[in-house]
Order: sequence, then C-alpha cells, then structure tokens
Amino acid sequence: MTDNSAPFERTFREMFRRHAAGVAIITVNYEDKPFGFTATSVASLSAKPPRFTFNMARSSRSWPAVANTTYLGVHMLGLENQELAERFAGTSNRFEGDHWEVGPHGVPVLKDVAGWLIGEVQMRLSFENNAVVVVQVVDGQVGGDASPLLYHGGGYSQPVPLDY
Repeated sequence: MTDNSAPFERTFREMFRRHAAGVAIITVNYEDKPFGFTATSVASLSAKPPRFTFNMARSSRSWPAVANTTYLGVHMLGLENQELAERFAGTSNRFEGDHWEVGPHGVPVLKDVAGWLIGEVQMRLSFENNAVVVVQVVDGQVGGDASPLLYHGGGYSQPVPLDY
C-alpha cells in the first residue's frame, strides 16, 4: 500500500497554521500526580448533555494519564495566560508554583484562567498514534470577561473586532 498523503503534508500543515484556534490546557490527576498540556483541539460536542472533545497524540507523556483516568479538566485561556500556555506546552515543571489547586474529583484546576470545566471521560477513540477523547461536563466555573488567547500562524494572538 502506498502513502498518497505525503505530497499533502506540507499543504495540511500550512492550512492549519492559518486556522485560528482557541488555546486551552488539559489537566488530569493520575496516580496522585498532576499532568497537563496545552491544546488547540478542544471543541464543543453537545450542549445537552454538555460534552466536549479534544485530540492528542498517544505518544505524548500525558497520554497514559488521560488513557487511565476517569475525570479531567479543560481550562480556557485568556490573553493574560500566554505564559501559562507556554509553560504547559514545553517545560517539565508545569505544576511548580501556586498557579493551581486540587479541584473537584481531584483534578488540578488552574487559577486565573478564563474558565474551567471538569468532565468525566466517556470515550477514547484511538486511531494510529492519535486519540479523540469525549468528555461529559460535571462541574465548572466561568472566570472574568477575558479576551480569548488564540493560536495562529505558529504564534499566539488575539481576536480583533471587525469594523463595519
């Protein structure tokens, strides 16, 4: 079987660099240790019942935690959370400091974010090295009225209102 997708990998990457996405952080407590990572794949799935999805690589250091836990959190980020987004995208000391606390169901909850939801994992759909995770919301809190943090063109940005 030949791989016909190779010529389109560059096009695919370039197209999704041009697609602005909201920035979120997924957190989970696994074996009494906090795990977390920055994600741009969070999406609303349904309002009744309230469910969201996200995608991740199964080669991620956080995958064993997501694969083997019942509850996890999603934190929507505002412009003032760029440093937090960078911390959870790269460093290994993601939970050093007082920027988080233990929340409902033992899930790590980040402080001073635009809002957070705690959910019960309903499904993990694996496909090759990737997974789609479906989560039903069981708790949450909306933060201040912050402008959302976006990821676009390989960097962080903000939405700008259109003038008519």
